[in-house]
Amino acid sequence: MAKLTKEEFISAIEEMTTVELMDLVHAIEEKFGVSAAVAVAAAGPVEEVKEEGPSEVTLTLTSFGSAKVAVIKAVQAILGVGLMDAKKIVDAVPSTIKEKISPTEAETYKKQLVDAGAEVEIK
Repeated sequence: MAKLTKEEFISAIEEMTTVELMDLVHAIEEKFGVSAAVAVAAAGPVEEVKEEGPSEVTLTLTSFGSAKVAVIKAVQAILGVGLMDAKKIVDAVPSTIKEKISPTEAETYKKQLVDAGAEVEIK
């Protein structure tokens, strides 16, 4: 008898009726001396796998574009720093604006900076 691949086995199961599946489960229980309920319980709780992005990101200014003054003011407002400190940050492009912030917070700041004419990257 040829060995079935996982895909072939699953395909065969998909074509079975409910009665045929129940017969298969009982046959496996008898053959291997296990109970399907015990096997499921032994596997433990099934956790839902969620594809999530990172919980903390870094917001980086990559370019201030043609509206440098507007970008400086946006950086000043976001960071709550003085005008000269904001100018130093903008002049040092590429520069990190905020680190270890939530993705939603980063998107809010990114929108403010892009509206001011800057190019921003979230990592």
